[in-house]
Amino acid sequence: MEKNQEPDKTNAESSPEESWFQLDVHPQVFFISAALIILFVAATIVFQQYVGDIFQQMQSRTSEYAGWLFIWTVNIVLVFILVLLAGRFGDIRLGGPDARPEFSTLGWFSMLFSAGMGIGLLFYGVAEPMFHYAANPLTEPGTTEAARKAMDITFLHWGLHPWAIYAMVGLSLAFFAFNKGLPLSIRTAFYPLLGERIYGWAGNTIDILATVATLFGVATSLGLGVQQVNAGLDYLLGIGQSPMIQVILIGCITGVATWSVIKGLDKGIRRLSEINIGFAALLALFVMLVGPTLFVMDALLENIGYYLQHLPQLSTWNETYEHTEWQQGWTIFYWSWWIAWSPFVGMFIARVSYGRSIRQFILGVLLVPTMVTFLWVTIFGNTALFIEMFGGGGIARAVQENIPVSLFVLLENFPLSMLTSSLAIIVIITFFVTSSDSGSMVIDIITSGGNPNPPVLSRLFWAILEGAVAASLLVGGGLVALQTATITTGLPFALVLLGMCFALYRGLSEYAAPKEIRIGDRETREFRIKHKPPLDKTFGRRRLW
Repeated sequence: MEKNQEPDKTNAESSPEESWFQLDVHPQVFFISAALIILFVAATIVFQQYVGDIFQQMQSRTSEYAGWLFIWTVNIVLVFILVLLAGRFGDIRLGGPDARPEFSTLGWFSMLFSAGMGIGLLFYGVAEPMFHYAANPLTEPGTTEAARKAMDITFLHWGLHPWAIYAMVGLSLAFFAFNKGLPLSIRTAFYPLLGERIYGWAGNTIDILATVATLFGVATSLGLGVQQVNAGLDYLLGIGQSPMIQVILIGCITGVATWSVIKGLDKGIRRLSEINIGFAALLALFVMLVGPTLFVMDALLENIGYYLQHLPQLSTWNETYEHTEWQQGWTIFYWSWWIAWSPFVGMFIARVSYGRSIRQFILGVLLVPTMVTFLWVTIFGNTALFIEMFGGGGIARAVQENIPVSLFVLLENFPLSMLTSSLAIIVIITFFVTSSDSGSMVIDIITSGGNPNPPVLSRLFWAILEGAVAASLLVGGGLVALQTATITTGLPFALVLLGMCFALYRGLSEYAAPKEIRIGDRETREFRIKHKPPLDKTFGRRRLW
C-alpha cells in the first residue's frame, strides 16, 4: 500500500468470534518478555520477606547515580519536540497527503488523556501540592512562597515534559508505520539507524525492553489506582486498607476490564474513555464551583506564569549544591515513570492518530492535555492549599499519613461528600480499566510483531499479567516497590528515547527531501522486495512476523 492510501476500515476491528482462539505472536519477543516478567513475579512472591529491602536499595542507587541522565533526557526530548512543532516538517500528514483521521477530535483527546495521565492525576492531584507545601528543599515550609513553589513543582512533574515524551514516541511510531509502511512496533523507529537489523536480535531486544518497561509502568499506575480505590471504599464502607484487599480489588477490576478487551478499540476503550473523562470533568466542576472558585481562577493564571518563568531553572535543577536526596522520591521517579510509560502511551497515541498532520499531532498531544492537566491540578491542588492556609487545615497531615486518602479528605470539606466520593471511586475504576486494556493492547501489538489489531486471547493474557505484577509489587513492598520497578525499567529506555529522537529527525529529513533523492523511501522499498514480510491487511504495513 502506498503511503497516501487510507487504511481499510472495514477490517479495522477483528470480531471477537474470529480472534478469541488466535495467538498471533512474535516468538522471541512474546515468550522472552513473558518469561522475564513471570520470573520477576515469582521471585517477588517467594522472597517476599527480602524484597522490600532490595527494592529500597535499588531505588536509592539508581536515582543517586543515574538521576542526571533522566533530567538530561526529558529536557532534550522537550526541546526536540518544540523544534519539530515550529519547523518545516509540521505539514507532513501521518498516513500521506490524502489520509484522514479515524476518530473525532473529542474521541481522540479522550483516549490519549485517559491513557496518559488518568489514575496518576487522581492519586497525586491533591497529595503532591500538599507534600511540597509541607516540605521541599527550595523554600521554608508552610509559607506563601511554599504554596507557590508547591504548585510550580507539581506543574513541572505533570506539564510539558511528560507530554513531550509521549508526543515524541507516538510521532516516531506513527510516522514510520503510516508513512513508511513499516511495522507498528518500537523497533520501527530505529530503521534509519539500524536498517534491516530491526528484523533481527537488535530489534527484538528493543521490543523486549519496551514490553517490560511498558508493563511495569502500567502496573505502577494500577497499583496506585487500587490503593486509592481501597482508601475510598474504606472511607465509604469502613472495609479497612491492606495489601490483601487491594489484591482482591485488582482481581475484580481486571475482570471488569475484559469487557473492554472484548469490545475492542472503538466500542470499548473509546467509549469508556469518553465516559470517564465526562465523570472526571463533573467531579472537577463540582469542586471548582463549591470550593474557592475565585482563588482557583486567580491561581490558574499565576501558576502558569510562574511555571513558564521558572521552567528553565527548575527543569535543570539536580540538587548539586544542596546535596539532598529529595529528588529521588519525586522528580527522578516521575521522569522514569513517564519514560517507562512512553512505549505504552506513545504507541496508543500513534494507533489512534492516523490522518493528523505532524503540527496538529504535536499541538494536540503536547499543549491541549498539558492545559487540561494544569486546570485539574489547580482545581484540586489549590483548593486543598486554600483550605490548609485559610480554613480548618488538616489535609497536609492526612496526606503525610496516608497518600491514597488525600482526595477523599478534600471532598469531606464540601457538601454531598458521600456522593462525590462515590463518583471519585467510579472515575478511578474507569481509568483503571482503560489503562489496563490500553496497556495490554499496546503490549500485544509489540509482542505480535506490529499487528495493529491483536487477537483477544493474547490481550487478555497481558491484562491478567499486568494485574499480577501490580499485586505482587503491592504485596512485596507497596509504594516503594512500585517506584522502584518504574525507575529500574525506565533507566535503559531513557537511552532508547535519545536514539529515537535522532532516528526520527533523520527519517523526516529523508521523507521531506525532493522525490528524486528520497533515499529513505528507496531503501525501504528495496528492503521489502528482498525480504517480503507478510502484509497486514488493515493498515497496509509490513509485519515483523
